[in-house]
Amino acid sequence: MAQRGLLIVVEGCDRSGKSTQCDNLVKRLLGNGVDSELVKFPDRTTQTGKMIDSYLQQKSELDDHAIHLLFSANRWEAMKTLEEKLNSGKTLIVDRYAFSGVAFSSAKGLDLEWCRNPDIGLLTPDIVLFLDLPIDEAEKRGGFGDERYEKRELQMKVRDEFMKLKDDTWKFIDACQSKESVERDIWETIETARKHFRDNTQELTFSLWKKEM
Repeated sequence: MAQRGLLIVVEGCDRSGKSTQCDNLVKRLLGNGVDSELVKFPDRTTQTGKMIDSYLQQKSELDDHAIHLLFSANRWEAMKTLEEKLNSGKTLIVDRYAFSGVAFSSAKGLDLEWCRNPDIGLLTPDIVLFLDLPIDEAEKRGGFGDERYEKRELQMKVRDEFMKLKDDTWKFIDACQSKESVERDIWETIETARKHFRDNTQELTFSLWKKEM
């Protein structure tokens, strides 16, 4: 049986370069013979995703609790497919995961534990890369402010909430660096993780946050 793939989550506040780095990481893994695929949340192609997309583009309004549950549902509906791909040996690079959902909703004033509850039991990431970028730098980047959540005060709160969720699977990457330097740091971190995983294979588990209950 083939060794399962790694579940690598990339998180960070808006405009930290997540999407660019996720694309680059997948290309580099593929170039090194690692079967890999990019996954983005929210998946805006599903029915829940279309509702989320409309909300994020400020074309519709939803209660904060309702949109949080939609984000969670959007992740849950992908779990079976992700599990199958990981067990087949494919490594998945995930652009945003439950950590973003909780951080953004709790930054808006919802209770942190209430926000975590819908995502308890999701697939557990093998590693979380957090692209750390100060809000002053984020504001200088093109496109900041285009979507609903890209507001200075909210983004500062979001980072604070992210810090409440970190554990020993998190690796922090300085996103103030050049794109090339960020890519280098990510690659070095992933190579170390892959070597550790080869030597210490662990089963895929649906146990996100379960041990903290």
